[in-house]
Amino acid sequence: MNKPLRRIAIFCGLLVLALLVRSNWLQFVQADELKNDPKNRRVDIARYAQPRGNIIVDGKAVTGSTVVNGTDFKYKRTYKNGKLWSPVTGYASQRIGANQLEKLYDPFLTGDDDRLFFNRTIDMITGKQQKGGNVVTTLNAKAQKAAYDGLGDKKGAVAAINPKTGAILALANKPSYDPSTFAGVSGKDGERFKKLDDDEDQPMLNRALRQTYPPGSTFKVVTAAAGLESGEYDLDQKTDTEDPYRLPQTTKDLGNEGNNPACKNASVRVALQWSCNTVFAKMSDQLGNDEMIKMAEKFGFEKDVKGGTLDPDLDTPVRPAKSIYPEDNRPQNAMAGIGQASNRATPLQMAMVAAAVANDGKLMKPYMVDQLVAPNLNVVEQTKPKELSRPVSAENAQKLQSAMETVVEKGTGTAGKIPGVTVGGKTGTAQHGENNKDNPYAWFISYAKTSDGSPVAVAVVVESSDTLRSDIAGGKLAAPIAKSVMGAVLDGKQ
Repeated sequence: MNKPLRRIAIFCGLLVLALLVRSNWLQFVQADELKNDPKNRRVDIARYAQPRGNIIVDGKAVTGSTVVNGTDFKYKRTYKNGKLWSPVTGYASQRIGANQLEKLYDPFLTGDDDRLFFNRTIDMITGKQQKGGNVVTTLNAKAQKAAYDGLGDKKGAVAAINPKTGAILALANKPSYDPSTFAGVSGKDGERFKKLDDDEDQPMLNRALRQTYPPGSTFKVVTAAAGLESGEYDLDQKTDTEDPYRLPQTTKDLGNEGNNPACKNASVRVALQWSCNTVFAKMSDQLGNDEMIKMAEKFGFEKDVKGGTLDPDLDTPVRPAKSIYPEDNRPQNAMAGIGQASNRATPLQMAMVAAAVANDGKLMKPYMVDQLVAPNLNVVEQTKPKELSRPVSAENAQKLQSAMETVVEKGTGTAGKIPGVTVGGKTGTAQHGENNKDNPYAWFISYAKTSDGSPVAVAVVVESSDTLRSDIAGGKLAAPIAKSVMGAVLDGKQ
């Protein structure tokens, strides 16, 4: 071969090699990057080429799919009673994207999950349309409706869980939104999403999981648990607490709601019964900030570490906001012990507190997905209940149950009573705004017991309502909602 031909042959060989390298680079190195590139419209076209699998509650789909005309996206998502279920499902929008369960299980719902390879192969051989799998939730439809209806026109949230397993039974928000209104790809879908996103009432905020509030007096259950576990306090012994109580290192006195005379030198039981600030502020100070943080962490709270991330063990699988018991000075720690200062908690977190007490001191990991089911109805994944911690001994948990039941029987939580059922609870009215200038938050946490233990624990927070400020209290606003949710769960157990 002469020299010019040899050069041409070498050059052509290099070109072929470059093409092979480039082709393999695209297929094996950049494949995932290109597939997930938001500008790759083919991926979205494929995603909406068939109906999505459904999200299931009590054996029934709360989602669906419908054919769309005039676009290359063949199917779009629909929701049944979207405002009721959006805190659970999240949204799947052709224009906006997805969040919550719709996003976390997107490959499974579209049928692209590796665990559905066999189903895809069979569909391809038989010429059938690819099908997505279904996500089966732990939610209780009656409890969810009771929570949503109970909130009425109030702004707030409800979280309910099964203390024995950690299964989430209800997650309700008000105000809420319907994901169907922006499920398409049109400009109007985008406008509707923006209007919801810009709404000052934040209807798209998942308050049950993603919003934290000062827990107010509901946190006194945690402080009481720390006191009992320390061995320095007993349920029915006097606590030697003055009324009013002088906050440590200050000249400020802390009093009790209504100047209740029962709070002076009250026992732990009586202090929970009448929600005595003085007893629990002093208890928190005597135990110290470190001990209070340790107890809060056992119930699921996080340290307020800058740049820190939430323990993934608390994913439901949707990741909740961090509930925080603060590292703080003595006077602030005393106030945090009654659920004020920088103490912050989600409704889910406070439901976990009630659940751990109801479950004899054992805290289970909260979860809202029971199964992933393939199109052929095979169970691909089954969630197994998992213990997170044991914040209190069984003996002390039962003491706390006795005290919380006193709260409902003849204390501040009588509005949570259910005839013929043992109910334990704790009310809370948390200060809000600088110098408490805004309407307070009304809280109630509770559990109901049967002969087989407790099937439900609930936390309710009412963020705002049309109620007069003087009438805002956990026992008046939040307790009746919790009662309805517990009743709905118990109705299915009888």
